[in-house]
Amino acid sequence: MNRKVPGFQGSKVLRFCRSVERAHVRVVVTGGSGYLGSAIVRALARRGHDPIAFARRASAAGLPGRAMDGDVRDADAVMRAIEGADAVCHTAALVSIWQRRPETFDLINVGGLQNVLRACRALRTPRLIYTSSFLALPPEGSETPLEANDYQRTKVRALAVARQAADEGVPIVTLFPGVIYGPGPVTSGNLIGGLVRDHLAGKLPGLVGAGKRWSFAYVDDVAEAHAEAATGHASQREYLLGGENAPQIRPFETVREVTGRRLPRRLPFPVATAAALAEEARAKLLGATPRITRGVIEIFRHDWPMDSRRSVDELNYRITPLETGMRRLMTTGS
Repeated sequence: MNRKVPGFQGSKVLRFCRSVERAHVRVVVTGGSGYLGSAIVRALARRGHDPIAFARRASAAGLPGRAMDGDVRDADAVMRAIEGADAVCHTAALVSIWQRRPETFDLINVGGLQNVLRACRALRTPRLIYTSSFLALPPEGSETPLEANDYQRTKVRALAVARQAADEGVPIVTLFPGVIYGPGPVTSGNLIGGLVRDHLAGKLPGLVGAGKRWSFAYVDDVAEAHAEAATGHASQREYLLGGENAPQIRPFETVREVTGRRLPRRLPFPVATAAALAEEARAKLLGATPRITRGVIEIFRHDWPMDSRRSVDELNYRITPLETGMRRLMTTGS
């Protein structure tokens, strides 16, 4: 998965490198009020740059730098936000296991990227950092990505859009975070935080695929890599931002050490599938978000390890040990 890809060409990179020599680099972060986006905004501010958080409720987020309220589905708002930027971190995405209208995933995850690309092309923005997902890549042992649910399907499609743009000369760097975790609010972007919260509250029925390997990426490590890619000298088109490759049950071993609570039960796939069918029927009838779906179960049937050595070498990527990160999550909370 850590494959070689062509580097960038001449003038656009030179223009960008000149821009980062200035004291402040203006970086627009779409989805800047989200779990990862807000961490990127803070990372940029710590480095002395000028972050602009662009999100539907950016002005209410209380983040450093400037805020612009807007939606990535609004091409005019995206154009206004990006005008004059030295770089863009496009993190905005609909992260969800289900929506009543599946086309919403397409409008945000694919259409949002297309709007950002159009703006960057028109404005000659020197660098675009696109946040993809490990789920857009094939699982271990496969050469073909899964499209198990609408989130994964649209991230796969968006990756194809990003790669085509790179082929056409757009100075775009695509980053693939692993399973992002750490302190902070429990949102759709903080899966592990939500699972831990439910486990401690006695609301987690169990884990599906508890022995399957994930790559756990600490949120601040991922944010710093985005800031480095946006303001540094990333030479490749794609970088993996994983972390410690470990079974899904591993974070809960730290939870047990800290709290004394027993490990979650391991749910067999047939039991989980039956529960997913019931949840999907409930969602269809009542319009409520299902707690689990067959698409999620299909994802959990696979291993998703990542090799992030290139990111360590070229983006100064730091990998926080999983136990250390989980202890911070447990002690810091939200």
